[in-house]
Amino acid sequence: MPVNALPEGPVLHVDGGREISAELTGAVAALCDEAESSGADFATLYVRGAPTGEAVAKPADVATVTKWERAVRRFERLRLPTLAAASGECGGAALDLLLATDVRVATPDLRLLLAFHGQATWPGMAAFRLVQQLGPAAARRTVLFGVPITAREALERCLVDRVSENPGRTLAAAARLLRRLSGPELAIRRQLAFDAQWMSFEDALGPHLAACDRALRRARAADGVTA
Repeated sequence: MPVNALPEGPVLHVDGGREISAELTGAVAALCDEAESSGADFATLYVRGAPTGEAVAKPADVATVTKWERAVRRFERLRLPTLAAASGECGGAALDLLLATDVRVATPDLRLLLAFHGQATWPGMAAFRLVQQLGPAAARRTVLFGVPITAREALERCLVDRVSENPGRTLAAAARLLRRLSGPELAIRRQLAFDAQWMSFEDALGPHLAACDRALRRARAADGVTA
């Protein structure tokens, strides 16, 4: 995969063929630590690979999986934009992280896969995110039966934002556009979007009004106007 013109900030390459492990969880945690402490503009992932056979079933116990899912959730909630380039078969840990990023670029040969465990698909949080992002009907065949999602289908369903032969260059262009955005402000809007999937209007009104008030205060401060 081309990796030229990387956006500034921490970068992690993830092989989805690797088993979920303390080492892999630690690599994601280290990326988050660097992103939070360095003042970086972005965190970038390059993901590819999918488990073969029972690779996904090798974690020692559910505690290992729990720590992994918490690391992915921490990455998903970083207070800065996250970007990912995905290529080839993408499943397991690679799919988990891809579905947790803000900006996603795919190569034309992308195939998104839910790994199989025994006689069914792996019941990890990638299935949850697929249903959240696609809706139950569109995600059903992949979640229940492991039907792959091609790059074209992923683009049509908005699981990826662009399909490119040169994802590094495409991510760099996206990063230039994202520099106009505040990381913390993006994180607030990301959370509002997450919550809109389950909150009632009445419950969501307060957080949205708080965000509006924050935006108005920031605008007044930028204009030198005091409350």
